[in-house]
Amino acid sequence: MTDKVVLTGGDGFLGWHTRCALLESGRESIHVPVGVLFNLERALQATDGASRFIHLAGVNRGPEQEVRSGNVMFAEQAARVLREVERPPQVVVYANSIQAGLDNTYGQAKVKAGAILAAACADVGAQFVDLRFPNLFGEHGVPFYNSVTATFCHILASGGTPEIQEDRELSLLHAQDAADVLVGNCEADQIEERATLQRVSELLERLTVMAELYQRGEIPDVCTSFARNLFNTYRSYVAARRSTIQLQRSTDARGSFSEAVRSRGGGGQASYSTTHPGVTRGNHFHRRKIERFVVMAGHAKLMLRRCLTNETVEYEVDGDHPVAVDMPTMWAHNITNIGTTPLYTAFWTNDLFNPACPDTIAEVV
Repeated sequence: MTDKVVLTGGDGFLGWHTRCALLESGRESIHVPVGVLFNLERALQATDGASRFIHLAGVNRGPEQEVRSGNVMFAEQAARVLREVERPPQVVVYANSIQAGLDNTYGQAKVKAGAILAAACADVGAQFVDLRFPNLFGEHGVPFYNSVTATFCHILASGGTPEIQEDRELSLLHAQDAADVLVGNCEADQIEERATLQRVSELLERLTVMAELYQRGEIPDVCTSFARNLFNTYRSYVAARRSTIQLQRSTDARGSFSEAVRSRGGGGQASYSTTHPGVTRGNHFHRRKIERFVVMAGHAKLMLRRCLTNETVEYEVDGDHPVAVDMPTMWAHNITNIGTTPLYTAFWTNDLFNPACPDTIAEVV
């Protein structure tokens, strides 16, 4: 039995977050398509010998018949794989919803899908873990589909003004926290304590303040994990829209002065590096850490790539034209000295570096 993790729905919002979490531990993740792309032979080959099978695939929105039949079909296909694979996984994890059991089509479909998976696990002797997640939010969620948070972030980042359809209280859980439970980094009973209750109006007010501050290049108050996760979520919607953050530069007879970071609250750590010509630093990503680069002297190329994709962004910056570049979470990044003199770079992160939990995962851009 290898430490191989198989996922259905691996190309979706929660699937991407879960695969990013698995990258941190170096565990192999394999996506098994379900639905019209389901191929039993390939699914059996991928699942054979896996330590964990995570069923994420589902239909969240659409006509009632599609929601009902889609969730059931996906579960039936996954169950067939579990029953027919030569070496079934030891653990099967189901990304369920707190809506399960409610008197609506989606909730009833999620319950039926869970029962199908549980029966298959009982037949093959696998542990079945039924996780009932609240409203999930996180980086790169699909607006008008995944969550109201994604919709608000998208509209604010586009310069629009979101409207509230129903001001109710939500239980919000960041997708990376959900991923930690799915892959076994923490226990299922931690879902509730990691979730945050927030009215829709409160959520919009928080995001609006964050958007206004970040438009000026400022870091909002990120002293709580929820605030940091919400800010990182918002940043993912502006990462490709705004290349750099212009810094105010004051000069006089003594030289020049630029303000690199203005943080409204929370911890922080500042550092700097020197880099010889032709040398590259970085080639890693962060799951939660906010990080800002400012080149103080020299000429550099910054490269970023969204993890598990070929989506890349590239900037050339130099010390004579001071700008800040913020690293989006779950984007691999590096910096290369492309000049002929030493490169001096300042760095700021919102947390203190902890060698026991560095949140710095090696990944080549």
